[in-house]
Amino acid sequence: MKILYYGGQKSGKSRLAEAKTLALAKTKPYYIATYDNSYHDTEMKVRIEKHQSQREEQFISIEEPFHLTKVIQPDESYLVDCISMWILNTLEEPEETVFTQIEAICAIDANIIFVLNDVSSGVIPIDKESRRYIDRSGIAGQKLAALCDEVYEVKLGLETRLK
Repeated sequence: MKILYYGGQKSGKSRLAEAKTLALAKTKPYYIATYDNSYHDTEMKVRIEKHQSQREEQFISIEEPFHLTKVIQPDESYLVDCISMWILNTLEEPEETVFTQIEAICAIDANIIFVLNDVSSGVIPIDKESRRYIDRSGIAGQKLAALCDEVYEVKLGLETRLK
């Protein structure tokens, strides 16, 4: 089963994705955290600590900012939080390489729940790198939505099933 939770920042998508992962898992699921700590962002450190305390002993944590296919094994359950950070981390990779990895991840026979931020509802950014990130995020979201069995949009902590 592949499931995508999509929504704005602080919409509640991670909490809902965690609950879905726990409901699907037959054994203790894995939480793949994609944040690349090389940015040394103290505000993000606080966010990460909050996420870690929320999941505490319910998940086995894996820190993997780049190569998701190397850590996902068949017959297990995974929460990938979040694809948006992974896209940022892989922005220097060729677009096709990133999309091929998405297809390879979805081909693994495992329960995988993805979290993706909605970053495309605002104005077109003035700088080239931000436009490239938003474009890649939008295309990755379309690919994931097509490959996933279920897709949920999250607003205000409420989920709406789109697929």
